[in-house]
Amino acid sequence: MVQDHVATSIPTHSGIPRADEGVKGDRLRPVRLWLYAVAALVVLMVVVGGATRLTESGLSITEWKPVTGTLPPLSDAAWQAEFDKYRQIPQYQQVNRGMSLGEFKYIFWWEWGHRLLGRVIGFAFLLPFLFFLWRGLIDRPLRWKLTGLFVLGGLQGAVGWWMVASGLVNRVDVSQYRLATHLTLACVILAATVAVAVSLKPARELRASPDWLRGYARILLVAVIVQIFLGGLVAGLDAGLTYTTWPLMDGHLVPPMENLLVQQPVWRNFFENVLTVQFNHRLFAYVLFALAVGHWLSARRVGGAVRQRATLIVALVTAQAVLGILTLVYQVPIDLALAHQFGATLVLIAVTVNLVRLKEGA
Repeated sequence: MVQDHVATSIPTHSGIPRADEGVKGDRLRPVRLWLYAVAALVVLMVVVGGATRLTESGLSITEWKPVTGTLPPLSDAAWQAEFDKYRQIPQYQQVNRGMSLGEFKYIFWWEWGHRLLGRVIGFAFLLPFLFFLWRGLIDRPLRWKLTGLFVLGGLQGAVGWWMVASGLVNRVDVSQYRLATHLTLACVILAATVAVAVSLKPARELRASPDWLRGYARILLVAVIVQIFLGGLVAGLDAGLTYTTWPLMDGHLVPPMENLLVQQPVWRNFFENVLTVQFNHRLFAYVLFALAVGHWLSARRVGGAVRQRATLIVALVTAQAVLGILTLVYQVPIDLALAHQFGATLVLIAVTVNLVRLKEGA
């Protein structure tokens, strides 16, 4: 009888009580904390991936060995063998010719650490998942969601190698298309992980959220993911090292159309023209800022936790824009660049939490 009273005393935004909400919330706390920890590891993975890119370390390991690659070279002969493989690819022959073994070790450790962290995330997800299944804490709907996350993680590993493979033949770096895909998929996994975790926490404040506000929050989430993809293209083309002034770009607020669309067919400019790619990233940053402010103005009419989350989103988007400008004008120093990449994950987490809570009426 006590359980029934607790369960039925918690209303939802639809007016229908959520059965066993209080008991379920307590039981799923370990699952939530585990998913939050996994999300933190994914954030770290994104930042380390950015460092790997900035140090041009991503092509230092020329083979994909999911199992045996866990161990680094353990002898001088093994190190030399890895170095010899690297010396066969265009990046060494055209960019790093004459590199010493010690210099090779520096870039190798970055890439090895990035791949090792991916393996750690896999085990950090799979082992607790199996444990919670064994303990009966995960019901069928949640089981499907978590299985989907695990599949996405495996796909991310394959996409990572697909990206690296693009730089081993006929290129001195990886394809910007594949790098942007790899980064965006990592952020989709992050958002999905956070969304599942947040959905398992009972809302303390339940009130009706307007449908239009939830729709606005969805648009905001999609916009953040699109901006992350555009940022991946900028990183893949090293576009941040050109046109390093703001607010003007090549002396213009809007570069001449004949420069923006110089390549044929026209669609290639949006992915391969350094000027256009950087301009699109700048332009969409303004769009994202306007969306965040519009969402904040709308959320003020609702008040409470909704307004607080909207305020946080505006603050994070503003800080991220400032970091982006500083990264550009100082020509992509590694500390600012990594802070900018980390900031993107914080914005993504904030808009994801906001959308989930709005869907729950909180």
